[in-house]
Amino acid sequence: MNRLLLLVCLSWLSLSAWGQKKNDAFQYHISRATSPIRIDGAADEAAWQSAQLATDFYMVLPMDTSRARIRTEVRMAYDDNNLYMVAICYHPENQPYVVESLRRDWNFGKNDNFLLFLDTFDDQTNGFSFGANAVGAQWDGLMFEGAKINTSWDNKWYSVVRNYPDRYVFEAAIPFKTIRYKKGVTRWGVNFSRQDLTSTEKSSWTPIPRQFPTASLAYTGTLVWDQAPPQAGPNISVIPYVLASTARDFSRPDRPAPEATVGGDAKVALTSSLNLDLTVNPDFSQVEVDRQVTNLDRFELFFPERRQFFLENGDLFANFGYNNIRPFFSRRIGLGVPIRYGARLSGKLNKDWRIGVMHMQTGEVEDVNLPRQNFTVAALQRRVAARSNVGLLMINKQSMNYEPRENFPTYSQYNRNLGLEYNLASANNLWTGKALYLKSFSPNSRPDNGVMAGNLQYNNRKWLINGQYEYVGTNYNPEVGYVPRRGYQKFNAQIGYLFFPKGGSILSHGPQLNTTVFMNTRLDRQLDNEHYILYGLQFRNKSTFAGWVASNFVRLLADLDPTNSGKARLGTGTLHYWRAWGTEFVSRPQSMFTYGFSTRYGGFYDGGTRLNITTDMAYRIQPYASLALTSSYNRIDLPNLSGLTTFWLVGPRLDLTMTNSLFVTAFMQYNEQAKNVNLNTRLQWRYKPASDLFIVYTDNYLPENFRVKSRALVFKLTYWWNV
Repeated sequence: MNRLLLLVCLSWLSLSAWGQKKNDAFQYHISRATSPIRIDGAADEAAWQSAQLATDFYMVLPMDTSRARIRTEVRMAYDDNNLYMVAICYHPENQPYVVESLRRDWNFGKNDNFLLFLDTFDDQTNGFSFGANAVGAQWDGLMFEGAKINTSWDNKWYSVVRNYPDRYVFEAAIPFKTIRYKKGVTRWGVNFSRQDLTSTEKSSWTPIPRQFPTASLAYTGTLVWDQAPPQAGPNISVIPYVLASTARDFSRPDRPAPEATVGGDAKVALTSSLNLDLTVNPDFSQVEVDRQVTNLDRFELFFPERRQFFLENGDLFANFGYNNIRPFFSRRIGLGVPIRYGARLSGKLNKDWRIGVMHMQTGEVEDVNLPRQNFTVAALQRRVAARSNVGLLMINKQSMNYEPRENFPTYSQYNRNLGLEYNLASANNLWTGKALYLKSFSPNSRPDNGVMAGNLQYNNRKWLINGQYEYVGTNYNPEVGYVPRRGYQKFNAQIGYLFFPKGGSILSHGPQLNTTVFMNTRLDRQLDNEHYILYGLQFRNKSTFAGWVASNFVRLLADLDPTNSGKARLGTGTLHYWRAWGTEFVSRPQSMFTYGFSTRYGGFYDGGTRLNITTDMAYRIQPYASLALTSSYNRIDLPNLSGLTTFWLVGPRLDLTMTNSLFVTAFMQYNEQAKNVNLNTRLQWRYKPASDLFIVYTDNYLPENFRVKSRALVFKLTYWWNV
């Protein structure tokens, strides 16, 4: 197996060397501004008239075979402090805009918008994105893995959108202190993306195949500086907060008094591409609560990280591995325990090397004899050929001065993981893949404590072909990771094909086949499998529909309550077979009222049946309000075990955006399975760039009588101060 993995790695290394940067011939020559630039959406300064014009965009959707019909013009400039950009987005006169609201980091697919993508190291893997929708709501994010964007990242920059009868103008200033780049480098990757939902057109400055997002850094052009970008100078930001809160658990007789807390973060730019982040007594109460789900899974569910401190260059740590093989999962830190302090050094050493080191210290919890714990994570990544890389990851979790006590949970003295990963990305993005090896170390570690995995994918306009293999040892132990299943070998194959009819309402359609088989580590027993075929249709108005059929086999490796409601359990070792079918539909995003649904009907455990209907509905009063309602209904009939069980999960949500700096979000979640009703209301006032006042109110009720279980009220004020 090791020899096979080595052979696969070597073949991928040869694949990654194919070609140079695809759109290197598209060059934007940026020069110092010839006059001061005022961010007002007017674009009437002399500096813009002398800047190079980027226009004649290429259409990406609905098809990538022609120039864009909707005209867009872009100009860029800079001075000692800022990178400037103006985008003039033309449209038919008096055409109405399609936008959700004035809220930051809106849904890309539901807004007329313009986006800038910056690959400041020209490595076609990591970068920054900035943009706005047609009414000026900002959108920013950190780019990673070549095309993915984490919009939870938030930083200081300035923009204005002004509307005219035949266009909207987006003007922005991005401080050099906000982004990371290497001193003396005069070539960055750059691209511009425009979406106009009325015409259903998405376009890009450089040509991009329709199967890839416009965020694909493999298809950026080149930003050529007339001289090296200015050094940002001393770049230290201090972000203190003050917080007042009161909370009560109504199951406990004690009533804690209101509390006041102070803490904060600091950002220190050691170089223009290497950053040191510090945090003391961090508080994340303003982070939006997780969306509840009906849990019918045999394994732990995954919820994404939203806490700001863990995000910048977080892909170095969090994206190591696969979705269900994550040796590091930052939500394991501070889970029900206080974080005392933390530090993270991350960024680029040069064009080829990235580094990340993070150290976090949590406090003790006397009630459960949980000791103070140190979490240290170190990552090193080396670029290989055009867009591929090799990464090394080391993780250490250490309990401090820990003495086990009777009648209390037992915690490990330490847990360590060491991993090596190769990520393939060909220059044209058609080939992607990964090879992974992990090993865990703990007191009294036993054999079979490692992971080997790999995949290879080919994706062009018509074909999608992927193969994946995983081996996860029975005794692999990632205490700071997310690996919900261990002791298996997995084989997965996927193939899909798209047809493109000429004319008509259907843009593309085609089948997709997927088969997954789990075996034990000795390959002498099948654990479970799933085989399904899906047929999907994409319409020219951007609505989509798909139908699927599937067959499943499960061998239970532990007792299981199929409804997760405490009614009855199925025994270890029992075998279960079923077939099911389902549909999925999403309506056209241009409408004020949008909706979607998914259905599933068929067999279930122990010869039973399961019906699931999930709906999403939304109505926008643009640009000031958005009303949404999600619901999920499950009807599970297990006649030989627990009879009929039904679950509702309902979540109405209201977003109000009075201005682009004042937001109110209120949503309720009724979870019949969890026997909980959650009410969360959050007001955010961005009184200065990256500085906020939050007021957060949360209630939890029992659904049968609406008796309050817990209640909390938080006031939090943050201020971003550039030293």
